[in-house]
Amino acid sequence: MLAVPAFHDIRALAFDLDNTLWAVEPVIARAEQRLLEWLRVRWPRIPERFSLEAMRAARHTVARERPDQAHDFTFLRIEAMSRHARACGYHGTVAEQAFEIFFAARNELETFPDVKPALARLQGRYVLATLSNGNADLERIGLAAHFTVSLNARGIGAAKPDRRVFDALVATLGLAAREVAYVGDDPFLDGEGARGAGMRAIWMNRVGASWPTPLAPPLFAVRDCTELADALLASGP
Repeated sequence: MLAVPAFHDIRALAFDLDNTLWAVEPVIARAEQRLLEWLRVRWPRIPERFSLEAMRAARHTVARERPDQAHDFTFLRIEAMSRHARACGYHGTVAEQAFEIFFAARNELETFPDVKPALARLQGRYVLATLSNGNADLERIGLAAHFTVSLNARGIGAAKPDRRVFDALVATLGLAAREVAYVGDDPFLDGEGARGAGMRAIWMNRVGASWPTPLAPPLFAVRDCTELADALLASGP
């Protein structure tokens, strides 16, 4: 871990979600498999014609055709599934049902074991927030009570690293940007995005990666939320 500067003016910690508080790839894989199984029972012509790979490609197509909605993963999934349904002779409203099957499974997840204990410790000193490009539902996951503010790309209308996303977070918190530290796993989307908006960037490096050399280093780096809480709470009031 890098040395922790004594920034006593930090008043809020904002967290990325996917791959920062939980591993997202197995969650999405399981949710898509559950969706596929549901489609085979209820609307079988869709999975007969479209594989999961084809469905992913269709979402990319929708994003290219609708750049104004490319930040909104919910829209992309529903619109692409609606197109699949109509192509198979079903009504497009099948897509809303399909999305709920996927979304329920997408929110059935376990956080990394260090997350909840560390959040409970950090709540005593900092205002806690989340800011994500994804569409996870913290109420369903059981984490909402830890956070005062929870924002995502769909609600804001833009995605990280767009500065508007971070500015929206700061405005909602009612703080100056320098008073907010953003914790995330992606050096570019999270680190550079937050720093570009005047926030402090903390790198959650769970996989032991190397920080990209073209980028200025983050405020500091941690391996998990326990290390984050230990470092910040030891830095003084």
